[in-house]
Amino acid sequence: MIKSLTQKECYMVLERNYIGHLAYLYYHQPFIAPITYFYDASNHWILAYSGEGHKIMAMRKNSDVALQVDEVTSVNQWKSILVHGKFEELKGSYAKAQLHSFSLGVKELILRKEHKDVDFISEFSSKIYKGEVPVVYVIKIDTINGKLRDHHG
Repeated sequence: MIKSLTQKECYMVLERNYIGHLAYLYYHQPFIAPITYFYDASNHWILAYSGEGHKIMAMRKNSDVALQVDEVTSVNQWKSILVHGKFEELKGSYAKAQLHSFSLGVKELILRKEHKDVDFISEFSSKIYKGEVPVVYVIKIDTINGKLRDHHG
């Protein structure tokens, strides 16, 4: 049976995961890209980063985005949430501080979920796109909703 998730359940799915599918528009065409994100409950926003490119260019033109996150146990047992929100680019030292929060948050999630330790800081260093500083951005949440299917239905 497919049921709606409560707001609290939606936020729990968002909080326990770090990989989602970001939907954005570019010249009236929808695109979807997998991203690593961190839900920052204290600021009530989703933190992410990217290199300069198609996705960032598109979101600067049209800040309306959606993020889909799911937890799939089996074909008959899953939860899926959809967040609608606005892209906002962060700048300067504030962006660097938020990138640090992102890396610590994701590292903690990976440790908790997968019992793996990751040296995210050095992974980031190697990803700093040949000297370019990554674009740090947030998705300010407008709405969140979700569905679940349990194996009995």
